[in-house]
Amino acid sequence: MDAIKRLTLPLSETDVRSLNAGDLVMLDGEIVITAGIPTHERILDYLRQGKPLPIDLRNGALLHLGGYSEEAEGGLDLLYMNPTTSTRFNHLMPEIIRGLGLRVTGGKGGLDARSTAAMKEVGCVYLSFLGGGCTLLSQAIREVKTVDWNDLIVHYRLTKLKVEDLGPATVGIDAHGRSLYEVGAQQAVERLPAILEKLEAARVNAPQRPAAG
Repeated sequence: MDAIKRLTLPLSETDVRSLNAGDLVMLDGEIVITAGIPTHERILDYLRQGKPLPIDLRNGALLHLGGYSEEAEGGLDLLYMNPTTSTRFNHLMPEIIRGLGLRVTGGKGGLDARSTAAMKEVGCVYLSFLGGGCTLLSQAIREVKTVDWNDLIVHYRLTKLKVEDLGPATVGIDAHGRSLYEVGAQQAVERLPAILEKLEAARVNAPQRPAAG
């Protein structure tokens, strides 16, 4: 197994461009998480209006992580977190990545070619987290720093966390435009004719069942 790279946030553009698709990483530092489409729509609305966000996300890490939380005196008690599917945000992320100059985003399932182009342009990577890995990921939470947009349901709010040893995560899309998701999809397309040919041969050569009498 390749060595796991430990990254301390925030990352510089140079740090980000030193990573390659397929690298395994662990994160230390501060991240912002949210699992909501309405949250991303509001971020985009703020950017278009030139309004400051309640949490400074410029050159930061915005991750598609949600989870179970409880209201607590003076804030939020985050009991666990888990990645949500990033492709739900395909139509929003290119403008958000460019508008905030994000260095890190991530979740599960990847992002499309438009987001990959935006990441290559500004210097941003997509980290793929283990789906269903809430126990492992939640162990990395050290502190809930701030919670904003409390009018939204809990896992849609903008939540800033201090984490330690968050991961391991895979660089699914790097800042050079390389995407493991696009490679996988292309490989699947290339293999499909051979798979179909094998299935057809198996069908033709299968023993015939006697007709019901």
